[in-house]
Amino acid sequence: MASKHTLLLRMAGAYRRVVPLSARESLRLGSRIQSGFGRIEVARDRKAFEHQRLASTYPDEFPQGRAFPIYSDRNDQAGVASGHYFHQDLLVARAIYASAPRRHIDVGSSIAGFVSHVASFREIEVLDVRPIDSEVPGITFIQQDVMALEDVTSLQADSVSCLHALEHFGLGRYGDSIDYDGWRKGLIGLTRMVESGGTLYLSVPTGEPQRVEFNAHRVFTLPFLRSVLEEHFIVERLAFVLDNGALLDFVEPSSQQAQASFNASYGCSIWVLTKRPLS
Repeated sequence: MASKHTLLLRMAGAYRRVVPLSARESLRLGSRIQSGFGRIEVARDRKAFEHQRLASTYPDEFPQGRAFPIYSDRNDQAGVASGHYFHQDLLVARAIYASAPRRHIDVGSSIAGFVSHVASFREIEVLDVRPIDSEVPGITFIQQDVMALEDVTSLQADSVSCLHALEHFGLGRYGDSIDYDGWRKGLIGLTRMVESGGTLYLSVPTGEPQRVEFNAHRVFTLPFLRSVLEEHFIVERLAFVLDNGALLDFVEPSSQQAQASFNASYGCSIWVLTKRPLS
Protein backbone atom coordinates (compact mmCIF):
# COMPACT_ATOMS: atom_id res chain seq x y z
CA MET A 1 0.00 0.00 0.00
CA ALA A 2 1.28 3.47 -0.89
CA SER A 3 2.36 5.68 2.00
CA LYS A 4 0.43 8.79 2.96
CA HIS A 5 3.31 10.84 1.61
CA THR A 6 3.10 9.12 -1.78
CA LEU A 7 -0.66 9.56 -1.88
CA LEU A 8 -0.33 13.27 -1.13
CA LEU A 9 2.25 13.68 -3.91
CA ARG A 10 -0.05 11.87 -6.34
CA MET A 11 -2.88 14.17 -5.34
CA ALA A 12 -0.67 17.20 -5.95
CA GLY A 13 0.36 15.87 -9.36
CA ALA A 14 -3.25 15.32 -10.32
CA TYR A 15 -4.14 18.83 -9.15
CA ARG A 16 -1.34 20.38 -11.24
CA ARG A 17 -2.53 18.51 -14.35
CA VAL A 18 -6.01 19.96 -13.95
CA VAL A 19 -5.11 23.46 -12.74
CA PRO A 20 -2.16 25.18 -14.50
CA LEU A 21 0.30 26.51 -11.93
CA SER A 22 3.26 28.88 -12.15
CA ALA A 23 6.64 27.76 -10.80
CA ARG A 24 6.07 29.80 -7.63
CA GLU A 25 2.58 28.36 -7.13
CA SER A 26 3.97 24.84 -7.61
CA LEU A 27 6.55 25.48 -4.90
CA ARG A 28 3.85 26.76 -2.56
CA LEU A 29 1.71 23.70 -3.22
CA GLY A 30 4.67 21.41 -2.54
CA SER A 31 5.36 23.24 0.71
CA ARG A 32 1.72 22.89 1.81
CA ILE A 33 1.79 19.15 1.04
CA GLN A 34 4.98 18.64 3.01
CA SER A 35 3.60 20.68 5.91
CA GLY A 36 0.33 18.72 5.89
CA PHE A 37 2.11 15.40 5.94
CA GLY A 38 4.45 16.70 8.64
CA ARG A 39 1.51 17.68 10.83
CA ILE A 40 0.16 14.12 10.64
CA GLU A 41 3.55 12.67 11.58
CA VAL A 42 4.14 15.09 14.46
CA ALA A 43 0.66 14.47 15.88
CA ARG A 44 1.28 10.71 15.72
CA ASP A 45 4.72 11.05 17.33
CA ARG A 46 3.44 13.30 20.10
CA LYS A 47 0.74 10.79 21.01
CA ALA A 48 3.31 7.98 21.17
CA PHE A 49 5.69 10.15 23.20
CA GLU A 50 2.97 10.98 25.75
CA HIS A 51 2.12 7.28 26.18
CA GLN A 52 5.81 6.56 26.80
CA ARG A 53 6.08 9.43 29.28
CA LEU A 54 3.16 8.16 31.37
CA ALA A 55 4.69 4.68 31.42
CA SER A 56 8.15 5.93 32.34
CA THR A 57 9.69 5.64 35.80
CA TYR A 58 10.38 9.37 35.58
CA PRO A 59 7.19 10.89 34.08
CA ASP A 60 7.79 14.33 35.59
CA GLU A 61 11.47 14.66 34.72
CA PHE A 62 10.66 16.76 31.64
CA PRO A 63 7.34 18.61 32.11
CA GLN A 64 5.52 19.45 28.89
CA GLY A 65 6.36 22.98 27.72
CA ARG A 66 4.73 24.94 24.96
CA ALA A 67 4.23 23.15 21.68
CA PHE A 68 7.00 23.86 19.17
CA PRO A 69 6.25 21.61 16.16
CA ILE A 70 8.81 21.36 13.36
CA TYR A 71 7.29 19.70 10.32
CA SER A 72 9.91 19.56 7.59
CA ASP A 73 13.24 18.49 9.12
CA ARG A 74 12.54 14.75 8.98
CA ASN A 75 12.32 14.84 5.18
CA ASP A 76 15.42 16.99 4.68
CA GLN A 77 18.93 15.69 4.17
CA ALA A 78 21.32 15.72 7.12
CA GLY A 79 22.99 18.87 5.84
CA VAL A 80 24.11 20.74 2.75
CA ALA A 81 27.59 19.84 1.50
CA SER A 82 27.37 21.87 -1.68
CA GLY A 83 26.90 25.41 -2.91
CA HIS A 84 29.00 28.56 -3.01
CA TYR A 85 29.78 29.03 0.67
CA PHE A 86 30.37 25.39 1.58
CA HIS A 87 32.91 24.86 -1.20
CA GLN A 88 34.68 28.22 -1.05
CA ASP A 89 35.06 28.25 2.74
CA LEU A 90 36.44 24.72 2.88
CA LEU A 91 38.67 25.01 -0.19
CA VAL A 92 40.31 28.29 0.86
CA ALA A 93 40.66 27.36 4.54
CA ARG A 94 42.46 24.16 3.51
CA ALA A 95 44.72 26.13 1.16
CA ILE A 96 45.67 28.56 3.92
CA TYR A 97 46.37 25.71 6.31
CA ALA A 98 48.66 24.08 3.74
CA SER A 99 50.54 27.30 2.89
CA ALA A 100 50.94 28.47 6.53
CA PRO A 101 51.35 32.19 5.72
CA ARG A 102 53.10 34.59 8.06
CA ARG A 103 50.02 36.85 8.26
CA HIS A 104 46.51 36.38 6.95
CA ILE A 105 43.95 39.17 6.57
CA ASP A 106 40.36 38.63 5.45
CA VAL A 107 38.06 41.22 3.94
CA GLY A 108 34.32 40.83 4.28
CA SER A 109 33.99 37.03 4.22
CA SER A 110 31.49 35.07 6.31
CA ILE A 111 32.38 35.23 10.00
CA ALA A 112 30.37 32.13 10.95
CA GLY A 113 31.73 30.18 7.98
CA PHE A 114 35.13 30.94 6.52
CA VAL A 115 36.60 33.05 9.32
CA SER A 116 35.70 30.49 11.98
CA HIS A 117 37.23 27.74 9.79
CA VAL A 118 40.56 29.57 9.64
CA ALA A 119 40.47 30.67 13.29
CA SER A 120 40.33 27.01 14.32
CA PHE A 121 43.99 26.58 13.34
CA ARG A 122 45.61 30.05 13.19
CA GLU A 123 45.25 33.76 13.94
CA ILE A 124 43.30 35.85 11.44
CA GLU A 125 42.58 39.56 11.04
CA VAL A 126 39.19 40.55 9.67
CA LEU A 127 38.33 43.82 7.92
CA ASP A 128 34.73 44.88 7.34
CA VAL A 129 32.99 48.14 6.54
CA ARG A 130 30.61 47.45 9.43
CA PRO A 131 31.59 47.43 13.11
CA ILE A 132 32.00 44.10 14.89
CA ASP A 133 31.57 44.12 18.67
CA SER A 134 32.55 40.50 19.30
CA GLU A 135 35.83 39.58 20.98
CA VAL A 136 37.15 36.15 20.00
CA PRO A 137 40.63 34.83 20.81
CA GLY A 138 42.67 34.53 17.64
CA ILE A 139 40.45 36.88 15.62
CA THR A 140 41.24 40.60 15.35
CA PHE A 141 38.37 42.71 14.02
CA ILE A 142 39.11 45.99 12.23
CA GLN A 143 36.47 48.34 10.80
CA GLN A 144 37.77 49.48 7.44
CA ASP A 145 36.32 50.43 4.06
CA VAL A 146 38.64 48.77 1.53
CA MET A 147 37.22 50.98 -1.24
CA ALA A 148 38.82 53.96 0.50
CA LEU A 149 42.21 52.71 1.67
CA GLU A 150 44.82 55.40 2.08
CA ASP A 151 47.97 54.15 3.81
CA VAL A 152 48.10 50.36 3.54
CA THR A 153 51.44 49.93 5.27
CA SER A 154 49.83 48.42 8.37
CA LEU A 155 47.47 46.24 6.32
CA GLN A 156 49.88 44.46 4.02
CA ALA A 157 50.16 40.69 4.29
CA ASP A 158 51.50 37.70 2.41
CA SER A 159 48.00 36.18 2.43
CA VAL A 160 44.67 37.98 1.89
CA SER A 161 41.16 36.64 1.31
CA CYS A 162 37.90 38.16 0.13
CA LEU A 163 35.18 35.54 -0.38
CA HIS A 164 31.76 36.40 -1.78
CA ALA A 165 32.17 40.04 -0.74
CA LEU A 166 33.66 42.08 -3.59
CA GLU A 167 30.40 41.85 -5.56
CA HIS A 168 28.67 43.94 -2.89
CA PHE A 169 31.11 46.86 -2.79
CA GLY A 170 29.42 50.17 -3.64
CA LEU A 171 25.83 48.90 -3.64
CA GLY A 172 24.96 50.22 -0.19
CA ARG A 173 23.59 46.91 1.05
CA TYR A 174 25.93 46.79 4.03
CA GLY A 175 26.02 50.50 4.80
CA ASP A 176 28.85 51.23 2.36
CA SER A 177 28.72 54.31 0.15
CA ILE A 178 27.03 54.05 -3.24
CA ASP A 179 29.75 53.73 -5.86
CA TYR A 180 29.24 52.30 -9.34
CA ASP A 181 32.96 51.47 -9.53
CA GLY A 182 33.07 50.19 -5.96
CA TRP A 183 34.17 46.69 -6.95
CA ARG A 184 37.10 48.12 -8.91
CA LYS A 185 38.16 50.30 -6.01
CA GLY A 186 37.81 47.34 -3.68
CA LEU A 187 39.98 45.17 -5.94
CA ILE A 188 42.61 47.92 -6.09
CA GLY A 189 42.59 47.99 -2.29
CA LEU A 190 42.96 44.22 -2.07
CA THR A 191 45.81 44.29 -4.58
CA ARG A 192 47.65 46.90 -2.54
CA MET A 193 47.20 44.83 0.62
CA VAL A 194 48.86 41.75 -0.91
CA GLU A 195 52.65 41.80 -0.72
CA SER A 196 54.64 41.14 -3.88
CA GLY A 197 54.64 37.37 -4.39
CA GLY A 198 51.82 37.01 -1.86
CA THR A 199 48.50 35.25 -2.32
CA LEU A 200 44.99 36.59 -2.83
CA TYR A 201 42.04 34.22 -2.37
CA LEU A 202 39.01 35.66 -4.14
CA SER A 203 35.52 34.43 -4.93
CA VAL A 204 32.55 36.17 -6.54
CA PRO A 205 29.25 35.21 -8.19
CA THR A 206 30.00 34.25 -11.78
CA GLY A 207 27.72 33.54 -14.72
CA GLU A 208 26.08 34.81 -17.87
CA PRO A 209 25.16 37.53 -18.54
CA GLN A 210 27.34 39.92 -16.57
CA ARG A 211 25.00 42.15 -14.56
CA VAL A 212 24.22 44.00 -11.35
CA GLU A 213 21.17 42.91 -9.36
CA PHE A 214 20.78 46.00 -7.20
CA ASN A 215 21.28 46.15 -4.30
CA ALA A 216 22.11 42.49 -3.69
CA HIS A 217 25.23 41.87 -5.78
CA ARG A 218 27.02 41.91 -9.11
CA VAL A 219 27.52 38.80 -11.24
CA PHE A 220 30.76 38.64 -13.25
CA THR A 221 31.48 36.65 -16.38
CA LEU A 222 34.56 34.50 -15.99
CA PRO A 223 36.49 35.82 -19.03
CA PHE A 224 35.94 39.43 -17.91
CA LEU A 225 37.09 38.72 -14.37
CA ARG A 226 40.12 36.76 -15.57
CA SER A 227 41.23 39.65 -17.80
CA VAL A 228 41.03 42.08 -14.89
CA LEU A 229 42.78 39.82 -12.37
CA GLU A 230 45.65 38.91 -14.68
CA GLU A 231 46.75 42.56 -14.80
CA HIS A 232 48.36 42.11 -11.38
CA PHE A 233 48.11 38.41 -10.55
CA ILE A 234 49.07 34.99 -11.81
CA VAL A 235 46.23 32.45 -11.64
CA GLU A 236 47.52 29.51 -9.60
CA ARG A 237 44.21 27.71 -9.18
CA LEU A 238 40.64 28.18 -10.34
CA ALA A 239 37.62 26.32 -9.03
CA PHE A 240 34.00 26.81 -10.04
CA VAL A 241 30.71 26.08 -8.31
CA LEU A 242 28.01 25.28 -10.84
CA ASP A 243 24.36 26.32 -10.65
CA ASN A 244 23.53 22.94 -9.12
CA GLY A 245 26.03 23.50 -6.29
CA ALA A 246 28.64 21.01 -7.50
CA LEU A 247 32.33 21.94 -7.47
CA LEU A 248 34.73 21.79 -10.41
CA ASP A 249 38.27 22.13 -9.10
CA PHE A 250 41.55 22.88 -10.88
CA VAL A 251 39.81 24.02 -14.04
CA GLU A 252 41.68 25.59 -16.92
CA PRO A 253 40.87 29.35 -17.07
CA SER A 254 41.32 29.48 -20.85
CA SER A 255 39.16 26.43 -21.61
CA GLN A 256 36.08 26.69 -23.78
CA GLN A 257 33.86 25.91 -20.79
CA ALA A 258 35.48 28.67 -18.74
CA GLN A 259 35.04 31.13 -21.60
CA ALA A 260 31.30 30.40 -21.35
CA SER A 261 31.35 30.73 -17.54
CA PHE A 262 30.45 27.02 -17.44
CA ASN A 263 26.97 27.93 -18.74
CA ALA A 264 26.10 29.14 -15.24
CA SER A 265 23.58 31.83 -14.45
CA TYR A 266 24.64 32.24 -10.82
CA GLY A 267 27.74 30.18 -10.21
CA CYS A 268 30.80 31.07 -8.17
CA SER A 269 34.42 31.31 -9.28
CA ILE A 270 37.09 30.71 -6.62
CA TRP A 271 40.54 32.06 -7.42
CA VAL A 272 43.96 31.43 -5.86
CA LEU A 273 46.18 34.23 -7.15
CA THR A 274 49.84 35.16 -6.77
CA LYS A 275 50.68 38.85 -6.99
CA ARG A 276 53.12 39.62 -9.75
CA PRO A 277 56.44 41.16 -8.66
CA LEU A 278 56.60 44.90 -9.05
CA SER A 279 58.36 45.80 -12.29
